[in-house]
Amino acid sequence: DVQLVESGGGSVQVGGSLRLSCVASGDTISRYCMGWFRQIPDKEREGVAGIESDGSTSYADSVKGRLTISQDSAKNILYLQLHSLKPEDTAVYYCAQGPACGSRWYRLGNWDYWGQGTQVTVS
Repeated sequence: DVQLVESGGGSVQVGGSLRLSCVASGDTISRYCMGWFRQIPDKEREGVAGIESDGSTSYADSVKGRLTISQDSAKNILYLQLHSLKPEDTAVYYCAQGPACGSRWYRLGNWDYWGQGTQVTVS
C-alpha cells in the first residue's frame, strides 16, 4: 500500500515562508501525478498544486506565483514551498497521489491516496 506522510506545517507570520514535505512509501512518486490540497473547517478540500509524472505543474489561481510544487524522485519526497503567506492560506494541507493529473487535476475523485495532513497557520 502507498503511504503518504506530510510534515513541515506550523505557525508563520503574514509574508513568511514554509516548506511542506510529503514522504511517500510503497511506490515511486515520479510514476504518478502528485498533488497538494488544503482544507479549512466546513469547506471542501481544494487543490492548490499538482505535478505530473513528466514534471509539468499546475496551480490554483489563488496561489500562482506564491507556491511551488516539486519532487525529489531519488528520495521519493514531494514538496510544497509556500512564500508570501496570507491569512487565507491557513488550512490543513494534504498531499495526494493519483494515476494522472490532466486539466482537471483538482477534482477530488482523481486521487487514490491521501496523507493525514499538516496544519499551516498564518497570522
